[in-house]
Amino acid sequence: MLRERLMEDYKEALRQRDALKVSTLRMLRAAIHNAEIDKGGELSDEEIIKVVQSEVRKEKEALEAFERGGRDDLAWETRKRIEILEGYLPRMLSESEIREAASKVIVEVGALSPKDIGKVMSKLMPQLKGRADGSLVSKIVRELLEAKLSGSAE
Repeated sequence: MLRERLMEDYKEALRQRDALKVSTLRMLRAAIHNAEIDKGGELSDEEIIKVVQSEVRKEKEALEAFERGGRDDLAWETRKRIEILEGYLPRMLSESEIREAASKVIVEVGALSPKDIGKVMSKLMPQLKGRADGSLVSKIVRELLEAKLSGSAE
């Protein structure tokens, strides 16, 4: 279970005196704890993954701000935090895997143009849940639908 793995990794980071990993896991454990309070019970592995994804998203936003501000020291630390957090996420799908899944769903729902993106996304996203970034999926679906539209116009 993910909760036990987090706890073991946290204890190991304490033993190793890995301050960055300790602080990152402490932050993650606090976010999970807060989510459990909101829910009123213990989170499942899938719910914990959602919390981890949320924390990764926050760190990526911070990274962009640090890079824009020229704070290389903080950007480096934030990249390390993202690496640590991503270690608790399922393997992300590659662009080609997303493209393949999207193509199948486009055929299934009979999508013909970018106007049908909603139909495709509503069927595709549950299949890719937690394994693909929604904005990337949306971009790929839009490209495939635009190619389909321009291909049928010829």
